[in-house]
Amino acid sequence: MTASSNSRDLTALLRSAFGFSHFRAGQEAVCRAAIDGRDLLLVMPTGAGKSLCYQLPAIARGGTALVVSPLIALMEDQVAKLAAFGFRVARVHSGMERAAARQACADYLRGDLHFLFIAPERLRVPGFPEMLAKQKLALIAIDEAHCISQWGHDFRPDYRMLGQYVPALRPAPVLALTATATPGVQADILAQLGMADPLKFTHGFRRNNLAVEVVEVPMPERPAAIRGLLSQPQRRPAIVYAISRKQSERLAEELSRIVPAAAYHAGLDAETRERVQTAFQDGQLEVVVATIAFGMGIDKADIRTVIHAGLPGTLEGFYQEIGRAGRDGLPSRTYLMHSYADQRTHDFFLNRDYPPADHLDAVYRALGEQPQPVEEMRAASRLSEEEFDKALEKLEIHGGARVDFGGGVSIGGKGWKKAYTIQAQYRAGQFEKVLRFTASPECRMSALVRHFGDEEDAGRPCGQCDICDPAGAVLRQFRHPTARERALAQEIAGELRLVDYRAAGTLQRAVDPEGHVNRRDFDALLDAMVRAGWVEIEEAEFEKDGSVIRFRKVRLTGAGFDLGPATAAHLLIGDGIADEFAASVPRSGKTKTAARAKSPRKAEAPAQLTPQAEAFAARLREWRTAEARRLGVPPYLVLHDRTLAALAVARPANPRQLLEVDGMGPAKAEKFGAAILGLLTGS
Repeated sequence: MTASSNSRDLTALLRSAFGFSHFRAGQEAVCRAAIDGRDLLLVMPTGAGKSLCYQLPAIARGGTALVVSPLIALMEDQVAKLAAFGFRVARVHSGMERAAARQACADYLRGDLHFLFIAPERLRVPGFPEMLAKQKLALIAIDEAHCISQWGHDFRPDYRMLGQYVPALRPAPVLALTATATPGVQADILAQLGMADPLKFTHGFRRNNLAVEVVEVPMPERPAAIRGLLSQPQRRPAIVYAISRKQSERLAEELSRIVPAAAYHAGLDAETRERVQTAFQDGQLEVVVATIAFGMGIDKADIRTVIHAGLPGTLEGFYQEIGRAGRDGLPSRTYLMHSYADQRTHDFFLNRDYPPADHLDAVYRALGEQPQPVEEMRAASRLSEEEFDKALEKLEIHGGARVDFGGGVSIGGKGWKKAYTIQAQYRAGQFEKVLRFTASPECRMSALVRHFGDEEDAGRPCGQCDICDPAGAVLRQFRHPTARERALAQEIAGELRLVDYRAAGTLQRAVDPEGHVNRRDFDALLDAMVRAGWVEIEEAEFEKDGSVIRFRKVRLTGAGFDLGPATAAHLLIGDGIADEFAASVPRSGKTKTAARAKSPRKAEAPAQLTPQAEAFAARLREWRTAEARRLGVPPYLVLHDRTLAALAVARPANPRQLLEVDGMGPAKAEKFGAAILGLLTGS
């Protein structure tokens, strides 16, 4: 059979089995490899069609596919969808009645199923793995495969043991699927599953319709900023991710005054969580304020906004959460709010989740060869209940304890302490990467794509994040530089013309020996020069006295060699959040007047336009509406109201004057400049 006829046959099966007329990007190659019996690892973002990559091959190969999934909600969602397509599907997990689980096993043994979904914990049930081995499987799909790896952001001990059960289920090919796996996690997944000559598919992480803003917002100001953002109907439906249950409830209560909103977190009972999830899915709720417990298995295509009301613990988690926006392909925006206070919060979480090693050691010394009831050990321990449970959990993960299905615990191996220490350090390192992401002048989408190992696609800026298009930012505010900042930018360029690169700290001391500019403001100026394309910054490190020292290498670009007073005036420097979203309380204990004196804000749009200016504004508004309709975006993404008013007053006659108007950055001027100048000059 020719390749073209193979393709037609597979497309015909896709249409007849699932009703789809064509494959999404990357799906067909994965499906063919699986149908051919190859082990493979697929790393593909949430919403890109990962599930089809095991479902279609399972149907093509015939027999029953075993699907291992760690999340009951996700499992139930997949089962319901497959059943709706007419496939025979069953599942076995802890939330089911025993009779239903027994029936699922009986159907499996008779060969009556296309798919059997199981939770990884079921493999610890005596006799269950042996029961699975009695049937020849079409394939074994392991969903959320990052949970296998101790470097994954949701490591699960039962997933770690999957590799020991796989050989008995061969020769079925093994498909590991995940939306969030860095190169290190990918290597660990392959090793733990013992895959035979596996293929790796990693692609699709770029989201062309997703604009990412990262904004420093003091914690007290975040509720007002979130309320301001979500008061606009075009920014809903929305998910707001909170860093604690308490914060999620408080924010949900505030938002519910202006829009249907509710909290969602693991502390709520199952019925309430289900009610909130269903109401959001059906459109009865427009906003859910949630902890990371929310979102897995959610298939709501029209989410317009995702807001993080604090720093996430990992970039993998952040990417997966913002990926729930804009699955319908329409423009969507995400906002990550942060401040120094977030670091203290994460230090608390790290200490809670990774207790001192002596806590683990105390539990380990109490273990014996014979299983002991966990309740008795907890009661006899000098640790609190929470401390004991966390220490035992970590011991089990790292092999120092064995917990059987009946709840008995016995002693494990001796090497747990080294593995635990490495894991704790790794977790701390993950948060360091989040901090570097917030401070990086690199395109937000490119940085995320690179994080997942796709270097080939990482070099292409997105053109719409707060780094690529500062004038188009909604929450983050930018301003033109002061005279001193313009002069300093020229001094930086002059210093860099003499060398290949300078470390950022060395560069600051060279151009500002008296220390008139603090490091934060200096870094903000450097970042503005990066956005303008005049300098490049590379993260680097060296080791000194056993410690790793990180620093930033600053280089001048070709464009930077021509930097002069006129071009320096076009810089846009990050300056907090837009006034329309700011809380009325003074920032950092200062009056707003003092804050403005230190960091000049953009000029406010006139409260009332002259008749002539209003005529120009009306012309601009008419054009903006038509342009927004053509692009399929809200009008404010073409021009903010304050920028429109400023244009009507200033009436720039050429590109240079256009760039001097607050809110008109290089990207926006390039995209819309000719049309705007034509309207304002009458040409």
